[in-house]
Amino acid sequence: MEPVAVIDFETTGIAPGPGCRATEVAVVILEDGRIVDRYQSLMNAGVRIPPFIEALTGISNAMIRSAPSADEVMGEVADFVGRTPLVAHNASFDQKFWDFELARLQRTREQSFACSLLLARRLLPQAPNHKLGTLTRYARLPDTGQAHRAMADAEMAANLLGYMTAQLRDTHGITQISHQWLCSLQKVPAARILETLRRQRGL
Repeated sequence: MEPVAVIDFETTGIAPGPGCRATEVAVVILEDGRIVDRYQSLMNAGVRIPPFIEALTGISNAMIRSAPSADEVMGEVADFVGRTPLVAHNASFDQKFWDFELARLQRTREQSFACSLLLARRLLPQAPNHKLGTLTRYARLPDTGQAHRAMADAEMAANLLGYMTAQLRDTHGITQISHQWLCSLQKVPAARILETLRRQRGL
C-alpha cells in the first residue's frame, strides 16, 4: 500500500464551530506497515476547554494558552500531510475538524479519509468492541501512551491499520491493497465482506 497519513484530533467538543475547536493534532506517516514520520502540536484556537474534556484528555487551558495558534499549526500540518491519503479511527469525526480548520485558512482537503473503525467492524467482527483501545489490546499491539492524546491515538490507529493490512495479506491472500480500495471496503455490508475479499484475491 502507498504511504498514508494517520491523523487524530483532540477537541473541545464533538462538532466544530465557533465554540468548539481543535486543541491538539497529531499525524503519523505509515509506510509498509511502519511509522516513518510524525507531526504533533497543541493549538490555541481561543476557546476554553470544558472541565470534563480537561479530565478526559489531560490538556488544560493553561497548556493551550502557551501553544501556537490553530492557524499556524493547521498550516504546518497541512503542509506536512500534503496530498498523502488520510486515515483516522472514527474518521467522520476527524474529517469534520480537519475540513473546518483548513477552511479557516482558505484551504481545501484534496484526498479522502479511510476509517480504521469501519474497517475493523468488517475485518475484526469478533473483537469485543471496536474502540481503539480495545482493538489495540485485542490485537496485542504496542501501548503507545495515554489515550485521548493525539499522538498516542494516531500511533494506535496506525498500528491497527498495519495489523489489518497484514491480516488481509497473510490470512486472506490479498496482495493488492490500496487506500482507495480500503475506502471502498469500509462501505461494504458485513454480509458481503468475504465475497468482496475473495473477489479482490482473484484479481
